Amino acid sequence: MVSRLKENNDLLFEVITFLGFNVSTTKKYWEIITTVKHPHIIGRESEVISTLRNPDLIRQSRTDENVYLFYREIEYNNKNYHMCTVTNKDKGILITAYITDKIKEGVQIWKKSK
Repeated sequence: MVSRLKENNDLLFEVITFLGFNVSTTKKYWEIITTVKHPHIIGRESEVISTLRNPDLIRQSRTDENVYLFYREIEYNNKNYHMCTVTNKDKGILITAYITDKIKEGVQIWKKSK
């Protein structure tokens, strides 16, 4: 998949996650995330990448063992929230990203020590 994206010059970013697997997304899919799903993250690509590389917490989905949620604390509207990036490990893709005040349930894979 990634090689096809690179050939089409449609790749927005590709990053090696904290867990050591690659995640990528296209410009077109990022536009869907930021215009349809979660407009509040427009312009926050660097925070999404930072969350994948240096999370505070990683959880595995309760419903899909290939889906991982990476959380990193951020400031949003002068309050502390979490950037959540949802990935599919097997497909190496970003499913979505959003800002939240709640961490979803799931198996805790890793947590940064304070």
